[in-house]
Amino acid sequence: MENGRAKMKAVTGTSQVTCTAPVNIAVIKYWGKRDERLVLPINPSLSVTLSQDQLCARTTVAASLDFKKDRIWLNGQEQSIDAPRLQKCLGEIRRLARKRKHEEERAGDLLGCCVHICSENNFPTAAGLASSAAGYACLVQSLAKLFNIDGDVSHIARQGSGSACRSMYGGFVEWTMGKMEDGSDSIAKQIASADHWPELRVLVVVVNAGKKAVGSTEGMQTTVKTSALIKYRVEHVVPSRQEEMRQAVLDRDFQTFGEITMKDSNQFHATCLDTYPPIFYLNETSKHIIHLVHRYNQYHGKIRAAYTFDAGPNAVLYLLQEDVPEVLALFHHFFPATTNNSERQFVRGLPDVQRMELSADLLDSVGLEPSPGSVQYIIHTKAGEDPQVLTDPQQALLDENGLPKKQT
Repeated sequence: MENGRAKMKAVTGTSQVTCTAPVNIAVIKYWGKRDERLVLPINPSLSVTLSQDQLCARTTVAASLDFKKDRIWLNGQEQSIDAPRLQKCLGEIRRLARKRKHEEERAGDLLGCCVHICSENNFPTAAGLASSAAGYACLVQSLAKLFNIDGDVSHIARQGSGSACRSMYGGFVEWTMGKMEDGSDSIAKQIASADHWPELRVLVVVVNAGKKAVGSTEGMQTTVKTSALIKYRVEHVVPSRQEEMRQAVLDRDFQTFGEITMKDSNQFHATCLDTYPPIFYLNETSKHIIHLVHRYNQYHGKIRAAYTFDAGPNAVLYLLQEDVPEVLALFHHFFPATTNNSERQFVRGLPDVQRMELSADLLDSVGLEPSPGSVQYIIHTKAGEDPQVLTDPQQALLDENGLPKKQT
């Protein structure tokens, strides 16, 4: 991997770049746009970029004069290249490429080429795990490297999927709301690096890997149109909460970080319930996880784990490394794997932590009935880096002719 200018592979007239990009999980939620076309948010947001060792999108883009038209394959299946947001990203990259001084003739020739795009995720798509953010960040990063575009391109990723702009950076990232009508100041910026808070850990609790009933775009539009609570949130809650969260990250203050994370998640889902007709992203298992976390924190007399839920039932827990064994033990007890899901498959990601025995007092304090199989699996991860360029040709998703190496 490398972060610098891509070393493009030129084979039989084809230039090719492969990148990976991370998932990010917001602790101050983005929900609602003030401009649908430019994807400008109604409030700022703040997120943690997750490690690509566990969760990432991978994209290969190729350009050739031999290609007859632009094409795209997602997770092995060809899709329409005409999706408006996809076209917006392609158009913006090509516009910037035209403005670039053509220092080398061959790079300039790419402007006359069609492109082939192949992308895949190593996690469920459309299940509330920020797949579109990782996907569009990866697309924009790959195209920018292919066309030798330097500098910040988070404003282009934003036009594919709003939160994708945050996946253009590693660590802890803020998406500024901006004030300009053209959206030029609505960009992402890193507020702390991935190694700023080395003790912080993340558990992605997959409750349902299926596609959600109400997509984020549709949900946001309906909320902005019908919810009175979203207006109060934007004007009176988020501005101060954003500042407090930024400072909590800089101070590595987990008590403040955890409290704001949970409160903001709760308010986000409250605005979904305040939407007309209401939107229900959480299910019963989601509610049981919320109950478990609050009882666990109450038992210890301080915040040891903090939940957040995006637009789906899957929980993301933030906690410190020293508390991972106990929290995982609670999930093993209250949400045990079924016989079809081995212990190794149930907790994935970072190396196994030593199992610990839970006290009877703690189990009684949580007070839930075990629910086997209600959690599909857990991904143990941490904060991670920005998009990466892969230089090994074996990792490319397109072959030397610009066609997918595997299709379904």
